[in-house]
Amino acid sequence: MADTIAAKFAESQLTEITDALSSGKFVSVRKILHEAPACDVALILESTPPKTRDILWQLLDSDYHGDVLEELSEEVRNGIISKMLPDTVVEALEDMDTDDLVETLSSLPDEVLQDILVSMDVQDRYRAEKALSYGEETAGFIMNTDTITLRPDVAVDVILRYLRLKGDLPENTDTFYVVNRSDYLIGSVPVTRLLTSHPNVTVAEVMDEEPDAITVDMPDDQVASLFERYNWLSAPVVDEDYHLVGRITIDDVVDIIREDAEHS
Repeated sequence: MADTIAAKFAESQLTEITDALSSGKFVSVRKILHEAPACDVALILESTPPKTRDILWQLLDSDYHGDVLEELSEEVRNGIISKMLPDTVVEALEDMDTDDLVETLSSLPDEVLQDILVSMDVQDRYRAEKALSYGEETAGFIMNTDTITLRPDVAVDVILRYLRLKGDLPENTDTFYVVNRSDYLIGSVPVTRLLTSHPNVTVAEVMDEEPDAITVDMPDDQVASLFERYNWLSAPVVDEDYHLVGRITIDDVVDIIREDAEHS
């Protein structure tokens, strides 16, 4: 039902865009594209012929490219990226979550992929290559590395002041993970508990010890089963030595379920 409504809405936008292009009203087209959410812009691009698609892509501001690339089908996304300069692609990808970045890079032809990796700075290249090394359909492939970690001996008040200074939390953050100085996972603290605890107590006093964790090489269908069984919103991901390497959130799992349904 929701997909049908979205398709009809995109179709009406596409008709408006096509009419505006035919009349040379490029400013109007830009306005339509930038007022639409990225998912609708992606649907519009997927519904247009390649030549029209190229024009629409050029009309999009570069700071909107990354959001739209995340929403595109693999075929259309690869076609657009193959026509972009590597530096421009890197700029579009730099704010992507790790899981979206890896999904985008993994589907590219090797020659295009290598050009993009070479154009990345050292930190982003390491992040991409590390995630790609886990292999598709694993927890490591779909996890995010944007995890806020806590130390057990720090007072709650200090943590709260840090969070206020930071301003934004990673998307879908419902739990903070507690690690030692070697990044070994030793506990977890729900956000709600942290906010309601006495400011003078330490993280160790309010954390849950030995939290359930997903191994980085666990198949993604097993990850989805665990989320469904235990109603998780997020879960930490650890390597073979139980070092925290990332987290998986419910939206990542929904993507897995959707892809499995499409393939079955």
